[in-house]
Amino acid sequence: MELFLQQIFNGVMLGSTYALVALGLTLVFGILQVPNFAHGHMYMLGAYVCFFLMTVAGFAYWPALAAAALLLAVAGGLLELLVFRPLRNGPHLNAFIAALGALMILENVVTLLWGPRAYRIPNPYPGFLDVYGVMMTPQRLLVIAAAIVLIVLLQLFIKKTKWGGTIEAVAQNSEGARLVGINADRVATMTFAIATALAAVAACLVAPIFLIAPGMGTMVGMKAFVIVILGGLGSIPGAILGGYLLGLIEALGGGYLSAAYKDVYGFGALVLILAIKPTGLFGKEIQDR
Repeated sequence: MELFLQQIFNGVMLGSTYALVALGLTLVFGILQVPNFAHGHMYMLGAYVCFFLMTVAGFAYWPALAAAALLLAVAGGLLELLVFRPLRNGPHLNAFIAALGALMILENVVTLLWGPRAYRIPNPYPGFLDVYGVMMTPQRLLVIAAAIVLIVLLQLFIKKTKWGGTIEAVAQNSEGARLVGINADRVATMTFAIATALAAVAACLVAPIFLIAPGMGTMVGMKAFVIVILGGLGSIPGAILGGYLLGLIEALGGGYLSAAYKDVYGFGALVLILAIKPTGLFGKEIQDR
């Protein structure tokens, strides 16, 4: 029983991270109708910015996290403005190729600056908590709590604010949104900024737990893509549920089967769910807008 509860805790922690990254990816998909494959590498860049601010610039953990989120929000806005906006009215393949190009540039720039070796951000909250046999760390609890708060805040922003409503409007029908006076270009830039800020926060939260390396964005990006498909393309509830589902599948599979194949379990779940429901858990058929 203790093993089961331990893996549930680990799965919820992983799922919290995945959900934050996947939320950004699904928001961007709603605008582009093309997955931004550079999103995982923006996550990676956020971890390195936090690492630099703490180890070189002398920032404490929380100021470094906030600064990394802000800087990555700016980077995300610039990515949309300079790379994706000129391609928006062209074939989707162009945006797809541009995302792959941005991915390669980001990974190579980070490798050039920091080298290929792995680093770890100093843990701001060391120690362990033993709760009925389940070993918890303050940092892992922080990941879960922060993810829940950010998910709630994002939902409130989208459902209760004017700017959040414009994101939904553009995602549902960009031409219709333009006709009623919504600046779709500005909304797209804002959406990219929010998405990359969420990825940066997720990276800063888990960086004291896991090593950071230039290639870390590849697997996270792939998993975020799996989550978005699992939950349904463009579905925010689907991204949240899919993130936690993938985290639990990996943790339980790694605990009871083999940790060496934990990444395989999520992709296996993707195949199974798509075989049963091709549009994902909350997805609908994509129609031309």
